[in-house]
Amino acid sequence: MSKIQAIIMKPKDNVCTVVEAVAAGTEITASCGEIKSTTQVLNNIPAGHKFAIKAIGKGEPVIKYGEIIGLATQDIEPGQHVHVHNIESCRGRGDK
Repeated sequence: MSKIQAIIMKPKDNVCTVVEAVAAGTEITASCGEIKSTTQVLNNIPAGHKFAIKAIGKGEPVIKYGEIIGLATQDIEPGQHVHVHNIESCRGRGDK
């Protein structure tokens, strides 16, 4: 059995979470039950952070846990790091 590198929480998610830091250029296979996604990461991804497993257009929802966790503030390519620099929470930032 191969080592788990990333987890897709729910089948409709468009991001997955890495379980340890991953270097740019690494090919990662993540799964959720029978669903598997293999993606080459485009950026260094810190442990516990997300990367896109599908293209996400600017203004489109970012989905994790099967729920919308925010909206993309720019186009996000598969393999791109997804974090505060390219997603804004639907709940607001808390500082505005």
